[in-house]
Amino acid sequence: MPKAQICFPFIILLCISSVGSFMRVNAQAPGQGSWCVAKPGTPIKQLVKNLNNVCSNSSVHCEVVSEGGACYDPINLYNSASVVMNLYYQNQGRQYSKCDFEGSGIISVTDPSYECCIYEFAK
Repeated sequence: MPKAQICFPFIILLCISSVGSFMRVNAQAPGQGSWCVAKPGTPIKQLVKNLNNVCSNSSVHCEVVSEGGACYDPINLYNSASVVMNLYYQNQGRQYSKCDFEGSGIISVTDPSYECCIYEFAK
């Protein structure tokens, strides 16, 4: 039990002395990318809303997910929504808040590109 008596005051002292000294750090390595994708399990209704909002209300060009585009996949709505959500996120300067999409977006540090569908990355 003596160890616990010494440890607890030390933890309190450590907490008190560090108040106000925390800072946000970027967990990415220099030059590492970030992409915005749809969260797994996002309802279809929200995916459609994200697609419609980005493609009709922003300066993002959604031809890449249209018929004939490199990311066109009429069967996989998750991928189509992820591509346009990422286009918007990149276009807005990769600000974390621009990948929220009412809680349906998530930041990936792994490139989600597949086959001919290359997810844009703005350095």
